Amino acid sequence: MTLSIDQAVCNSFKSQLLGGAHDFDSGSGQVFKLALFQSNAVLNATTTVFTSTNEVANTGQYVSGGGVLASQTVSLDGSVGIVDFADLSFTGVTLSALGAVIYNTSFGSNAAVCVLDFGAVKSATSGTFTIQFPAFTSAAAILRIA
Repeated sequence: MTLSIDQAVCNSFKSQLLGGAHDFDSGSGQVFKLALFQSNAVLNATTTVFTSTNEVANTGQYVSGGGVLASQTVSLDGSVGIVDFADLSFTGVTLSALGAVIYNTSFGSNAAVCVLDFGAVKSATSGTFTIQFPAFTSAAAILRIA
């Protein structure tokens, strides 16, 4: 089976960022969300916006559009700009997901920031599904600009 989700920073986001459209400072008022997708979704660097096509179904605490990312932090680690978010959990869910999209609800029509590929289908059955973000370092942060 060919997987159809490719980890990437979205091309449209790169251009929008340079144009000043995205502000990750926690006091900016911009809201970033993370939505989960099934293995039949096609997501990659050309993804431009969040769409519910092939998103996992509503279950427990997970609803269409996903969850709000909280406690975003922006920093510079050496010469690399990095962004971090608090881990995100959905409770009482039964779902399977191959990846996710982080998107900005405050710009355009839910502008895509990046696509996350989990590497394999991850599941929860009547439990908690947690997105655990990597270390907040220049080598590992979920979003890095070198």
